[in-house]
This record gives sequence, C-alpha cells and structure tokens, in this order.
Amino acid sequence: MKSEAHEEIKELNLAYLMLAQQLIRQDRAGAIYRLGISDDIADLIVDLTPGQVLKMAASNMLLCRFRFEDRMLLGLLSSHDSATGHLHAAILAARQPLESLS
Repeated sequence: MKSEAHEEIKELNLAYLMLAQQLIRQDRAGAIYRLGISDDIADLIVDLTPGQVLKMAASNMLLCRFRFEDRMLLGLLSSHDSATGHLHAAILAARQPLESLS
C-alpha cells in the first residue's frame, strides 16, 4: 500500500510540474495567479531541466497543495451555481498570499 501511494504521489508531482512549466511558458501572469506562486518560484519551476523535474517528482512529498484552506472558498468551488461560485472563489483565492522563497 505504501509503495502504491508513493507511485501515485510521483505521478501527481510529475503531472503538476509539467503543467506548471507549460502554464508559465504560455501565460506567466496567469500561471502565477492560477498556481498561487511568486515570480521567484515561477522562475525556478520554468528553469527546471527534465532531469530535475523527474528528481523532484520522485519525492514522497506532494509538491502541489490545495489553495482553499477555509470553508467558504471550498463551498464556493463546490456549489451548484458554478459560474457565480467560481467567480467568488477566484476573488477569495486572489487575496491569499503567494508562496514565496523563505
């Protein structure tokens, strides 16, 4: 079971890093907003070599995280009125601090 979970984390990490690189290359400002990352982190992600991406993806730690940490944001994202709920959720998510290098 532990090995299966680790393989799933690796797959998710790889997909996340590849998607993040693609988004940053296509629309940097949009990617920074959607991913909830800072300019510095965007630079680091987009400059990763394929080998570095594979090495990072192999970590047993999940590299992405949920941006909603409050009940209201989660409720808006899962509401039946998806157009209005998603718009309000985007506004709330935009207020959250970006991930930055510490």
